[in-house]
Amino acid sequence: MGRLRGGTVRRRFTILYAAGFLGSGIVLLALTYLMSGVRLSTAAPGQSPASVPTGEPRLAAAEERIRYLEGQLANVHGQRDHRMLLGALIALVVMVGLSLLLGRFLADRVLRPLRLITAATRRISAENLHERLAVAGPADEVKELADTVDGLLERLEASFDAQRRFVGNASHELRTPLATLRASLDVAVAKPEPAAQTLVLAGRLRTELDRLDHLLDGLLVLARAQHGAFSDRTPVSLAELAREALADRAADIAAKELTLDADVRAGAWSRGSDVLLSRTVRNLVDNAITHNEASGWIRVATDDDGTEARLVVETGGPVLDQGEVDRLERPFERLGAARTGPEGSSGLGLSIVAAIVAAHGGRLSLRARPEGGLGVMVALPSEADRTDEADATDEAGRTDEAGRTDAFGRTDALGRTVEAAKARGTA
Repeated sequence: MGRLRGGTVRRRFTILYAAGFLGSGIVLLALTYLMSGVRLSTAAPGQSPASVPTGEPRLAAAEERIRYLEGQLANVHGQRDHRMLLGALIALVVMVGLSLLLGRFLADRVLRPLRLITAATRRISAENLHERLAVAGPADEVKELADTVDGLLERLEASFDAQRRFVGNASHELRTPLATLRASLDVAVAKPEPAAQTLVLAGRLRTELDRLDHLLDGLLVLARAQHGAFSDRTPVSLAELAREALADRAADIAAKELTLDADVRAGAWSRGSDVLLSRTVRNLVDNAITHNEASGWIRVATDDDGTEARLVVETGGPVLDQGEVDRLERPFERLGAARTGPEGSSGLGLSIVAAIVAAHGGRLSLRARPEGGLGVMVALPSEADRTDEADATDEAGRTDEAGRTDAFGRTDALGRTVEAAKARGTA
C-alpha cells in the first residue's frame, strides 16, 4: 500500500485497473470451479432397486463391482479437477498479464490530457504569460482544470504587467526628485562666495543622494531580475566579466592593500543578459572588497565543465556563522545585528545576485569558510554552442587586454599581485 501511494498516478491507475480485472477473473474462475464439482446421483437406466440380484454371493460381487467403479470414477474426477485447476491457474496468469496491459492502456488514455496540460504549463514562463492552454473538448473535469489554469495565467499576466509598469514608473518618478535635489545643491554651491556651512551641508546631502541613487538602482535591478523582465540573452563570458570588474576596482584593491589571487580561465561561457550578469560579477567583487579587512586577500576563479560555467569569489576574515550567511540572499540582510553597512553598501548586493542567478536558471552557493571568511559560487548553465574558434578569439583579446593593463601590475593570469597598483595609488 505504501508503494501504491508513493508511485505515479499512471502506476496507481494501472495497478487499480489490473486489480479490478484480476479480481473479476478470480471470482469467475472460482464460481466455474465450484459449479463443476456438483454431483448429481441418478439411477442407472433400465434398472430399479427391485431388479437388483438377491443372494449373498451375487450381492458381494455387485458391491465389489460398485466399489471398483466408484474408485475409477473418483480417479477420473480427480484427474479432471487437476486439469481444470491447472487450466484455471494458467488462465489466471494470462489474465494478470492482460489486466496489466489493459490497465496501462486505459491509464495512458485517461492521463493523456493531463500530460498535455502539464507539458504546456511547463513551457509557459514569465516571458510568455500571454500563452494559454486552450484545451478543446467536452465540458468534463479535464477541460475544467485547463480553463482554471488559463484563468490563473491570465491573472498572473495582469499582475506581472502591473509590476513591470510600476518598476518603470518608479524609475522615472523617483529619479526625477533626486535629480532636482542634486541640481538645487549645485546651484547653491555655485553662488559667489557660498557660506562654509552651505558647502559642508551640500557635501553631506550629496553623499546621502548618492546612497539613495545606489539604493534605487539596486531595487530596480532586483525587481527586473525577480520578474524576468529581460530579453537581451546573448553568450556571455564570466571570465571576461570578472576581468573587467577587477580592472575597474584595481585602485580600491590597492587602497586596502588586498592581495589578489585571480585564476580566471578561458571560457566559462553562459547565455543571458550581459547587463545583469555583469552586475552580478561586479556585486560579488564589490562585496569582496567592501567587506574585507585591511591587508586581506581575495580569490577570484572561473571554470567550465561543459555543464556549468562557474565563478568563485572567496575572501578571508573572521569565522562566520553559516546560519547568518544563508540569510544574506535576503534584501537588506547583513552579518551581525547592524541594520546599516559600510558607506556605499545598500544591503542588496547578494539579493540582487541571487535573483539574477535564479532568473538565468543557475544556482548561488554561500559558504562560511571553516578557516574564516566567505566563499561565494555562482553556477550558470554552460553555453555549449561556443566554438573553439570563438574561445581562441577571446583568448587573443584577453592577451591584448593584459598587455594594456600591465600598469596595474596584473600578470597574464589577471593579476596574481597588485603591487604596481599599490605604488600607483601611493603616487
